[in-house]
Amino acid sequence: MKVKSWISILTVFFLILVLALTGCSNSDSQKTGGNTKDASKSNNKQKVTINLGFYSGGKSDEKMKALIKKFMTAHPNIEVTSQSAPYGQFYQKLDTQIAAKDAPDVWLSDGVLVMKYAERGAIKDLTDWINRDLNKDDYYGLDFNKDANGKYWAVPQGIQIGVLYYNKDLFDKAHVEYPNENWTWDDLKTAAEKLTLDAGGKNANDSGFKSNNISQFGLTFFSITEGWFSVLKSYGGGILDQSMKKSIIDSDENKKAFEWMVDGMKRGIITDPADLKSFQSPMAVFPSGAAAMRIGIYARVLAANEAGLNYDVTVLPKGPNGKRFAPVISNSWVINSKVSDEKAKAAWEWIKFWATEDEVQKEWAELGEAVPVKKSVANSDVFLKAAGNPVNKKAFLDSFEFAGALDTNAVWEEWVAKFNEHAQRAFLGESSIEDSLKGADKDIQKILDDFYKK
Repeated sequence: MKVKSWISILTVFFLILVLALTGCSNSDSQKTGGNTKDASKSNNKQKVTINLGFYSGGKSDEKMKALIKKFMTAHPNIEVTSQSAPYGQFYQKLDTQIAAKDAPDVWLSDGVLVMKYAERGAIKDLTDWINRDLNKDDYYGLDFNKDANGKYWAVPQGIQIGVLYYNKDLFDKAHVEYPNENWTWDDLKTAAEKLTLDAGGKNANDSGFKSNNISQFGLTFFSITEGWFSVLKSYGGGILDQSMKKSIIDSDENKKAFEWMVDGMKRGIITDPADLKSFQSPMAVFPSGAAAMRIGIYARVLAANEAGLNYDVTVLPKGPNGKRFAPVISNSWVINSKVSDEKAKAAWEWIKFWATEDEVQKEWAELGEAVPVKKSVANSDVFLKAAGNPVNKKAFLDSFEFAGALDTNAVWEEWVAKFNEHAQRAFLGESSIEDSLKGADKDIQKILDDFYKK
């Protein structure tokens, strides 16, 4: 009897325990909409970890990390780890990671490299997501990430666009009027003649002027972005056709543009490649006060302001037929094509956070290193009336009316290097303009054919 009594007691105890557990289960079910399976799924989705890569430096590195922290606060189900390095190291490592299928889930691409990653299959096509979630009219630079087939591969993080910088003190000293939006390249050269000084203080128009001993240049430029490309395009020339697979270098328009540049270099008005070697870097000429003007992207305000220059900017000059061209680099966020759908969606949330949130855009704009991508922020006092020079920040925004990318494609780095070789020979008088253009045309077409006709 005692055994039966204990069995009865235990049976009642277990019955009560089962009912209690069932009650807990029902309570949890009600809290999650009555579906315990959904609750399980929700718990599994709570943490998606994505790795974010970006090139870094100084204050921008600190600000990026602060914005990542804000993003994670707003998106508690997404954890962001990051990897960064100075520009050159970052992209060298990235190429190795892509080859090893170990690249970050989302990374900041230099605008000129977006098509390289797209055409080599390294990044995800974002067309559908952009069409669904972004109003394209709200942004600067978005279309510069679109290929010839209309596909979008990236969303801008910050825009670099070329304008004409000028040193107001040097203009005032030479009694030359400041540049304006009506200038042609010939107007620029006329002003540069008066602003170019040899070691004896004579300008390019004075008798006895020594073009081989310059102390102050009228204009400095270098590279595709901040030099020859704007001149070629405004003269009606260029490098590649619309397909980005055929060279159009050997043209009359390019020849005339080169004649303008080579003439300026021979006369000491414009820095040539040999002149630039005497400076710490090609970018140092203008902030050091050794040139009255330069073609420059927005990021160059940092060095000019740090040097304490009294300067301003205006739109780039027009070509002989009234055409104007401003080079654009749309540094952008891209998503690794090899990541899972879950990680890709989380990476897209980061990109949307960056592009759509005004506060994020404003915080980044305060660094002063890029034109904001969101038009509402770029056209606000946050950007246009930010303290310090240049005063005419609107020139950067006005330049979008005639802006264009740098003929970027999968082999952009290769063909630019080859073009620079031939251009330098013409600039230094080592070969004729005709031979340089023909040589560049032939060599660049081979690079294009070797890649696209495999």
